[in-house]
Amino acid sequence: MIIVHHLNNSRSQRVLWMLEELGLPYEVRRYERDRRTLLAPADLRRVHPLGKSPVVEDDGRVIVESGAIVEYLVEKAGGRLGPPADREAALRYRMFLHYAEGSVMPPLLLKLVLARVPIMGRLAVRRIQPMIDTHLDFIEAELRQRPWFASDHMSAADIMMSFPIEAARDRGGLDESRPRTLAWLHGIQSRPAYRRALETGGPYAYG
Repeated sequence: MIIVHHLNNSRSQRVLWMLEELGLPYEVRRYERDRRTLLAPADLRRVHPLGKSPVVEDDGRVIVESGAIVEYLVEKAGGRLGPPADREAALRYRMFLHYAEGSVMPPLLLKLVLARVPIMGRLAVRRIQPMIDTHLDFIEAELRQRPWFASDHMSAADIMMSFPIEAARDRGGLDESRPRTLAWLHGIQSRPAYRRALETGGPYAYG
């Protein structure tokens, strides 16, 4: 049985969604953020030294990092939601799988942190927003070409992209000026597997 160490309002919600899409059995162990600092509790360090979520346990393995977990689940499910057969689509799949955390998420996180810093933080946010807008324009242009990030079918790349796009809708300036991205977001949030994952995971700010 796969065990998901799930932190509220975190990237681990993607793992629950992916498991629901794949139909793999799993168990959830819940952790709550500190209400003041919003950090993960110390209990998570007993699972892995980094003390972060998501963490997955399976067959004696402890796996961290969202992208690594997603790739592990694709392999465990026999390739479902994995890279498309077409070479160009497979390259897009790989790029978006890493782009989600490597490029688009950092400025969104930086904006969240700096927005809590009086005066100087607000000034810094003005310089960060254009970086976020560049990413949102790129995402919108990609979704004008196809319904999903890699191809005409949903893949793990879409699951990885869900968290930064939800964060962008919440605090990064994603609005009706980018209709394809909003349509994609509405589409994933309407999926039965996504809704089941929300029910399993509990409160999630972006769902």
